[in-house]
Amino acid sequence: MQKTNWKIDTTHSEVLFKIKHLMISTVTGHFKTFDVEVETEGDDFTKASKIKFTADVDSISTNNEQRDGHLKSPDFFDAAIFPQIVFEGTKMEGSGSEYKLHGNFTIKGTTKPIVLDVDFGGIVADPWGQTKAGFTVSGKISRKEFGLTWSAVTEAGQVVVSDEVKLFAEVQVVKQVVAEVEAA
Repeated sequence: MQKTNWKIDTTHSEVLFKIKHLMISTVTGHFKTFDVEVETEGDDFTKASKIKFTADVDSISTNNEQRDGHLKSPDFFDAAIFPQIVFEGTKMEGSGSEYKLHGNFTIKGTTKPIVLDVDFGGIVADPWGQTKAGFTVSGKISRKEFGLTWSAVTEAGQVVVSDEVKLFAEVQVVKQVVAEVEAA
């Protein structure tokens, strides 16, 4: 069997989230600094022995400096104590281009199992001889289940920030050096 390592191509990847504001519009945010590491058998992502995603909370951006500061504060992510968000995959199942990625998601010291939808775009060699794989990942979480419980209500009784957070990622990974693994 061949062990294959894949690293993130940050130039061709992005990590976004969307959340309702005042329940009438959606705010989009992203993380500027993130990493993905994958280890597979050959090029088969359903046989991944490692899928790890990390995002640096200090890199959060919603295009509003004041809001970003609030998100980094103890009211939300508490970046000084919990500097990273982490997802560690435990199983990827499916076929063709549609998969479910099961794993453990950690925010603010709380870890919960989640399932993400994955659209596998395929594997290709780029013009410079690198082998790349592409994925579109989506899912949703309850922010309150991860300790992000800050809330406010307007005078008219409208909730300021929804509980449901939608997650989106466009991920391109680059195949690294292949090493032989001895069969037991």
